[in-house]
Amino acid sequence: MVKKSFISVISQEKKGKKPGLVEFQIFKFTNRIRRLTSHFELHRKDYSSQRGLRKILGKRQRLLSYLSKKDGIRYKKLINQFNIRQSQIR
Repeated sequence: MVKKSFISVISQEKKGKKPGLVEFQIFKFTNRIRRLTSHFELHRKDYSSQRGLRKILGKRQRLLSYLSKKDGIRYKKLINQFNIRQSQIR
């Protein structure tokens, strides 16, 4: 399995930021989600990792809904920057 840097350009930008920021947390969850989805290409029956992926997706979704309610401009910018689909339920 070849390791890829998914969002290397953004990681350089975010290095100076505080890890408690919502954007930084969403960035970390997005990296983990992309890493796990590439892992599932080789290991289709890894059910415990699938459960972990669903938990991470839920956490990221809650953070995104919080951000959309608090600051819609930052939410739109983050969605476009990370190529995340907008949620249908708000």
